[in-house]
This record gives sequence, C-alpha cells and structure tokens, in this order.
Amino acid sequence: MTLSEIPTGTFREGCIPVLETKRLTLRAPRLEDVKAMAQLANDKRIAENTRRIPHPYSPSDAEDFISGVNVPKGETAFLIMLRDETIIGACGLAFHEEEAPEIGYWLGVKFWGNGYATEAVRAVIDYAFTDLDHEALQAGTRVTNPASRRILEKCGFQWTGVGLCRIRALASSAPIDRFRLDRGLWASLKSWGEVKRVV
Repeated sequence: MTLSEIPTGTFREGCIPVLETKRLTLRAPRLEDVKAMAQLANDKRIAENTRRIPHPYSPSDAEDFISGVNVPKGETAFLIMLRDETIIGACGLAFHEEEAPEIGYWLGVKFWGNGYATEAVRAVIDYAFTDLDHEALQAGTRVTNPASRRILEKCGFQWTGVGLCRIRALASSAPIDRFRLDRGLWASLKSWGEVKRVV
C-alpha cells in the first residue's frame, strides 16, 4: 500500500493516540511530515546508531517509513515534537510474534543531550503497558552508544546480554547491548509522572 492509497483519518490516525508529556507531543507521522523527517534523519551519526535508517536518508525513505507503520498488525510509531510542533525525532514499538515488542527511538542531532529521548521513551513505555497491555518490552543499543544505554537504564530497562544486529547504514552487523523491561519492574519504578492521552 502506498501513501496515496491510505485514506486520511483511517486506522493510522484513529488508533494511534496523541501522547503529551511535560515538554513533548507524540503523534502518528503524516504525509506532510516527509520533508521535515528527511532533513532531520539525514545524518550519518543517527543512521549508524539505528538498525534500519539508511544514509543518506531521502524523502522517499521517509515516505516508505510512514507507509509502513501504524497499520493493522504492524509497527506503531510516533513522531516526537516539541510543543511548538517542531519535529525532533521518532519513537515506536516493533511487534514480534513470539517475543516482547521492541522499543526504538532516534532524535535529530541538534536535540541530543536535553532529556527529550528519555521523556519520549517513557511515554511509549506507559502506552505499551497501559493501553496495549504488554507484559514486557525489549530494546537494544550499539555498545558504542553509551548515551542510548543511559536512556534505557533511566527508564528501568535491565541489561540481558550482548548480541549482533544488522545496521543498514553500515551494511554489516555490529554488537549491541540487549535490554528488557517487565511490567512488574515498570510498575514499581515508575516515578516519571503521568502521560496525558489527548486522543
């Protein structure tokens, strides 16, 4: 299905809530976001630290991403925006048949170091455990990316080991640290405040 075949206001918008945190709004990506997403994600430092983002990242890559998420039984994705609606990154959940969903995220480089990723990840964790009723989440980060590791640890994820993961931008595999967060641990540690559902 291409973007032009997806009717406005269907599953994509209707089933993905808008989440608000203290500083951020998270919502489903839309066709009008293609240009901003492509400009923001077209940075080798982002691509080399994510599994699927290619480099260079073009508007057609953004279109492919938007058309492939938030469809029935597919990946759930949110754009991360500041309150002035500036797009600063993305965060979402990839679903696996026999494993816990995997949370993933990226931010534009100029927005690194402000705590935005931690805030967005916490909102998506809350959504996964409350709205979607999952029992556990998993995540991975390159072993060379200590900032991403700190984000996961601040959100309660526990290290489970090291594995290999194919990195599209590198056209090879790289070692990644694997993490897991169970519902019980999330419930006992959750102290980051409420996430407001707008829709």
